[in-house]
Amino acid sequence: MGLSSQRVALISGANRGIGAAVAKRLFEAGWTVSLGMRRPTLPDWAAADPARVHLFAYEATDPEAGTDWAADIAAQFGRVDALVANAGIMVPQTVVDIDDDDMARLLEVNVQAPRRLAAACWEALAASGRGRVMLLGSLSGKRVKSARSGAYSVSKFAAVGLAHALRHAGFDAGIRATAICPGFVATDMAMALTERDSTAMTQPQDLARVIEMLIELPNEASVAEFCVNCQLEESF
Repeated sequence: MGLSSQRVALISGANRGIGAAVAKRLFEAGWTVSLGMRRPTLPDWAAADPARVHLFAYEATDPEAGTDWAADIAAQFGRVDALVANAGIMVPQTVVDIDDDDMARLLEVNVQAPRRLAAACWEALAASGRGRVMLLGSLSGKRVKSARSGAYSVSKFAAVGLAHALRHAGFDAGIRATAICPGFVATDMAMALTERDSTAMTQPQDLARVIEMLIELPNEASVAEFCVNCQLEESF
């Protein structure tokens, strides 16, 4: 196992939307990026230096996926400096109407999967001295916007809590965890839920800029939550 000379970031849900934008942003900043995708495909931008792009077939509902992914990275690069836990799902149901299977799936993908990934990467993140965990929460993890978003909000409240718990667990080891809480972002998920024009939403590329900035902050400038919104709404 050789130690990579570049910092290494794992990004789940990297095939599109926010995950794809973050992967491209970090790659262009000189990082080695490991892209977790259901169907791994090398992005066009990776042609600039394919040795710095690692693909992994990641299925968030697989309890062993995080451990397997971390082991694969350790074998190839010998380090993990940042984890961007971006993979998530939305089930538009009230907490009354949703069935047990869909509720369990929300919690599995939006909470358990990032927890497992963080745990699997924990030793390597601590070894870096400034490991970073960026967990994609949501403004739905800060307030419940509507009855139909209620079940999703429950999972995202838990995801935000997970980020705080990871921050406490890793602080003395130099690990800094942040809950990224956007409102509407111009992704397939958001555009299926609203008639708002995509140009009036936060762009994935802008959220990627925010995430890069948070990763690069020193240990002494820890940010527990970062909220981003495209619209004015009630306080939260």
